[in-house]
Amino acid sequence: MTPQYAGLRTLHEENDDLQVLGFPCNQFGAQEPGSNAEILDFARSKYNVTFPMFSKTDVNGDNESPLFSLLKREQPGDIGWNFTKFLVNRDGKVVARFDPRTSPEEIAGKLSEML
Repeated sequence: MTPQYAGLRTLHEENDDLQVLGFPCNQFGAQEPGSNAEILDFARSKYNVTFPMFSKTDVNGDNESPLFSLLKREQPGDIGWNFTKFLVNRDGKVVARFDPRTSPEEIAGKLSEML
């Protein structure tokens, strides 16, 4: 699913009303085993990521980030894999949750009605 980085970059760059934020997580099959610097370097060098990438974050469980607790309270359910995506409007309301298999290109077609 890492090729989604390129699609997320395109969403970020082509939509003035959208800010993409990346939160790497190593809770799913150890897919993000590197350091924060290594993950950022990979995303930038391989997919030219220009959106902000944050430190590795737990999205489920005892060490779950408060941000993801809030996102999941608004759009219920544990996160099952990396590249689960949430859409938050400018008022801070979580308006949508997208499965990891939902491509950024699919989301692009729905943005105007959700933002």
